Order: sequence, then C-alpha cells, then structure tokens
Amino acid sequence: MGRYTRTLITAALTVTAVAGTAGWASGSAQQAVTGVPVGTRAWIADGLPDPERMTPDRVGDFFAGLTDQRREELVREHPSVVGNLDGAPLALRYEANARTVGARFGGARVLAFDPRDRGQVALVYGDPATARHLAVIVPGSDIDAGNVAPLAAMATGLREATRGDTAVIAWAGYTTPVGVGPDAATGRLAEAGAERLVRLTDGLAAVGTPTPAVFCHSYGSVVCGLAAHRLKAKDLVVLGSPGMRAADAGALNTPARVWAAKAPTDWIDKVPHVEFAGLGHGPDPAAPAFGARRVAADDVPGHGGYFAPGTRSLRTFAAIAQGDAR
Repeated sequence: MGRYTRTLITAALTVTAVAGTAGWASGSAQQAVTGVPVGTRAWIADGLPDPERMTPDRVGDFFAGLTDQRREELVREHPSVVGNLDGAPLALRYEANARTVGARFGGARVLAFDPRDRGQVALVYGDPATARHLAVIVPGSDIDAGNVAPLAAMATGLREATRGDTAVIAWAGYTTPVGVGPDAATGRLAEAGAERLVRLTDGLAAVGTPTPAVFCHSYGSVVCGLAAHRLKAKDLVVLGSPGMRAADAGALNTPARVWAAKAPTDWIDKVPHVEFAGLGHGPDPAAPAFGARRVAADDVPGHGGYFAPGTRSLRTFAAIAQGDAR
C-alpha cells in the first residue's frame, strides 16, 4: 500500500470518527473573542496608554508609577479595563472586577471578566500573591462565564487536596468550543486561546506570583500545546487530551515537566489521535511514545472526573502543584 493511499485512508477514518464518535457531529461554530478589554476606547480617550501596545511588564511599570490615589481613580473610572490588564496589581484587578460583576461568582475573587458573547472569566481561589504554590486550570468545551461550575469544582477540588497550600486560578479566559463539533476538531479556537494563556502567565510573572503548574483538560490541552513554548509554567499537565498538536513532549519546546492522564473509561480514547488537513490534534499525550510522565487515572470516572475527590489522579495533581511529584 502506498503512502498516499494510507494518508487517504487515515483521513477518511478521521472524518468518519469525528462524525460518529461521542457526539463529535454536534456543536456550533464559535467566533473567538480576542483583543483589548471592553472600555478601552474611553480609557485611551482619557490619555491612558493603549493596552494593545503594552506587554504585561509594561502594564506593571505603568501602575508602579502611579500614586495610590490615581490607581483608585482608574479602578472607579475604568473598571473593565483595569480588571483585565495582565500585569496590573492583583488587588486592583479584584476590586475593579467586583465593581463590574458584583457577587455573581461568589466564593472566588475575579481576576478577569469579559462580558462579550458567551463571556470569559478567571476565578481565583486562595491568594496567588502570598501562596507557596500556584496552579492554573484550563478547561475544554462548553465552559464560559455562564457555565463555570464544572471548572470551579476542579479548582476547589485541587485547592482542598493541597490543604490550602496552593492558590488556584480557574481560567475560562478563551472562547471554548460548544459541544464536540467541528470547532473541537480543529485548532482555530485553541490558537486564539493560546495567546491569551501566554499573556496570563506573563502577567502573573510580572506581579511576582509563583510560577504555576498548568492543568489542561480536554480541548484545553490543545490550547496548552500551542502555548507551551512561550508559557511560563513549571509543570504542564494534560488530562483527557485529544492531542496537543505536537509530535511528542520534546516538540512542545518547553522547560516545564510534561504530564499526562487518561482514564480507561474516558470517551476521548475513541477519538483518533491523528492530524490531517487541520482536522484532529495529533498523537495521544498519554501514550508511552509521546514521552510525558504518566499520571495514574485508573479510578477516574469518565471524561470529567479527573479532579474527583479520592482519585489517584487528584492526589498526584496536588503533589505536582506542590512540587512534590517525581
């Protein structure tokens, strides 16, 4: 059989599986929400620097040069901008977002909130400014500002498993696919999400938080794979991954330790780990050949249970977050 024929067969199998496995034919096309924060036009009209031209380090320098009184004025006058500027002091962002969203996300402080389209949000459990360790959780399909509960449960589960030793950011900061349709089978939304995720970790570094362990669930692992070479992370952990758009762990070009978990009952295992003509996300990160460190997940219930209390995976995640896993 020739190479060309094998390629055609692989493509046909991929399309068939995507159309017929675990609901991959469902889901609607999404337009990625990107760009500067809501309210930027008024911010610039007041003579303030264009956020699009500012790196997180420059944002940090800008706020460092302001008096406390001026900072508070900006929080009052431009809360939707201050609350979403990576590199701004965390306390100011919490205060600004509290003005914007009120108590909508009770139990967590809001690090970022974008009301456009389905909405994006980053929720903080614990205090990254004082915690010994920090973790970021990047979700997959269907998570947004109106459906953040599954992600919040992952974050609180991880924080409790570390006995409060680790601050956790539940980052629904990109436009996720809806369902597991065409958007979930391509990298278009992940590419936009990767840019935002890199800026998040750059912003955390700019304000002096610990370098995070980043946990990436399902389609979120595609985001993390595309961001990996620029991501400020000490560990990169993928769970229930359809692929990272990388041939192996070395191809991610990251100094972070790479870990992977996949439950025997996870439907993601039925998705072909191939990439052809932009469809599919490549090799299985949990396969030995990929070269990631394996996280035991034999007792994980299905695709969404990796942070379930009492599971071996959650215990290992806590050890990774705290720097105790080897």
